[in-house]
Amino acid sequence: MRSRLPVIALTMGDCTGIGPEQVARILADRRMAEAARLVVVGDARVLDLGADQAGVSLPFRRYESPASVDWDDPATALVDLGNTDPALLPPGIASAESGRLTGETLARCIAFATAGEVDAIAFAPLNKRAMFDGGWRFPDEHKMFAHLLGHRGYFSEMNVLDGQWMSRVTSHVSLRQALDLIDRPAIEAAITLATDMMAKAGIPNPRLAVAALNPHNGEGGLFGMEEIEIIRPAVEAMKARGIACEGPFPSDTVYLKAFAGAYDGVLSMYHDQGQIATKMRGFNRGVTVTAGLKTVFTTPAHGTAFDIVGRGVADTGALENAIRLGAQLVARQAA
Repeated sequence: MRSRLPVIALTMGDCTGIGPEQVARILADRRMAEAARLVVVGDARVLDLGADQAGVSLPFRRYESPASVDWDDPATALVDLGNTDPALLPPGIASAESGRLTGETLARCIAFATAGEVDAIAFAPLNKRAMFDGGWRFPDEHKMFAHLLGHRGYFSEMNVLDGQWMSRVTSHVSLRQALDLIDRPAIEAAITLATDMMAKAGIPNPRLAVAALNPHNGEGGLFGMEEIEIIRPAVEAMKARGIACEGPFPSDTVYLKAFAGAYDGVLSMYHDQGQIATKMRGFNRGVTVTAGLKTVFTTPAHGTAFDIVGRGVADTGALENAIRLGAQLVARQAA
């Protein structure tokens, strides 16, 4: 049975954050063994640091690549890149060097995925600013992934919480830029990707609610015409194509409808519309998915939590959910 589980490359994220502790805690008691075959890609010194922070014993065995792992060996499988000395990187402080190494480690995982050695990539929290300052000149890791995979076409970050899929038309840009990017083609592309991803996750006939941009759904044009001129026509066009989407709905109430079970997901117009709602509902359970790329990427929806690094209290719930969702998506793709 275990030989049929997907192989997931697991990284420790930014070593100055809580990622090493989270990964070590998950691996020490093998709590994810029923979901996937995990191979850690990173530095042995960072894994040792995580075990020390978590207060656990974590035997591991080094391998040259995921393809060479002996899955009958109970020790944690590690592809030791030997690239990160945590002693040189103060915990709880973002640094360009740590960001550079975080990106380098993820790039190696992508190379393994492209070569067919892993089925998906799950990564512990990283710091976008540190990665940018470290030479990975992308506003977020998702755009870095698309670049390294040579992806052409639409893709997006999505958040998953308690089976609800939260997507957005615009993401990691300023609010002023987001307003200029919200147009009918972008909304239609986002609706298509959101419903496609929900179907791939096993939701039959997914139902999508679309959020308004302006307060009170624009109040009939009193607070803006985007709902009348852009958003509703996009929704109606997609409904005509057979997609089960409705809206726009006021953004301050649409999540109440979704969380009550009326919809399987919500499409917001910009980043914080959805993030605030989902993080208030379950900060330590949410998962971020890079949707639309050939390789499956999942990660906790929370950040590096610099304020609690080294205290041994980091919650692992979101990372566990990320691993499970990655395995689920891979299994659905293979079916």
